[in-house]
Amino acid sequence: MRLTAEPAFVLHARPWRETSLLVEVLSAGHGRVGLLARGVHGARRHPLRAALQPLQSIRFDAVWRGELARLTAAEAVDVAPRLSGEAAMSAFYLNELTLRLSPRQVPQPELFAAYALARERLRDGDPLGWTLRRFERDLLEALGVGFDLRFDGDGEPIDPAARYRLDPEHGPRRLVLDRGQADRAGAATGRALIALGEDRLPEGADLASLRRPIREVLAHHLGPRGLKSWEMLAALAGVVRAPPDAQAMPERDRS
Repeated sequence: MRLTAEPAFVLHARPWRETSLLVEVLSAGHGRVGLLARGVHGARRHPLRAALQPLQSIRFDAVWRGELARLTAAEAVDVAPRLSGEAAMSAFYLNELTLRLSPRQVPQPELFAAYALARERLRDGDPLGWTLRRFERDLLEALGVGFDLRFDGDGEPIDPAARYRLDPEHGPRRLVLDRGQADRAGAATGRALIALGEDRLPEGADLASLRRPIREVLAHHLGPRGLKSWEMLAALAGVVRAPPDAQAMPERDRS
């Protein structure tokens, strides 16, 4: 099967043998696709190199044989966002999360659209924590494992004044009143869940309360092997398994 002028975003590229690259992209019509780019690695002026950088929007041609497609042409659609510091780490996290959770060769138009939005929000300098929470929500929904954030797992309306944990299989679970402070610290406020469901920016403390519960849901779907972005930030911050926006971001952008 041939793919012609297929829109995609580059998620990851790594050397393959001596002169080739194995490139993972999120395509508009075929979901995550593995591309074999022959003769590209090591050739500094190869015309494909600039188009195969992570976060780049491209159109590509390829011939599909087996699990991988052989890349025959690619061109950049625009200029990729120029990011540094916390924003660059956030982009690495988005790419890694998408790479790990999206299945190969399964069309995911909602995920493609969510990734495109997150990419532009990073370019525009939107609050990083809010950008990540929205993408995580949209990713889970696109994969069919998201939640209706208007109700808890028992079908009761979310109480803005309560706190909730997110059970990956059951949905939001309300904390009982006698739970300790440690439990409350790892739970989202009802206000935050409602706002996230309505795509409305929560206030600072409410936004921050979403990070750990959503991270626990993602960890469940990732399995025993976590993300390199979590490990990198843990090493930098000197804490164990820090979420990607917890330690590296200034206080105003944490969530």
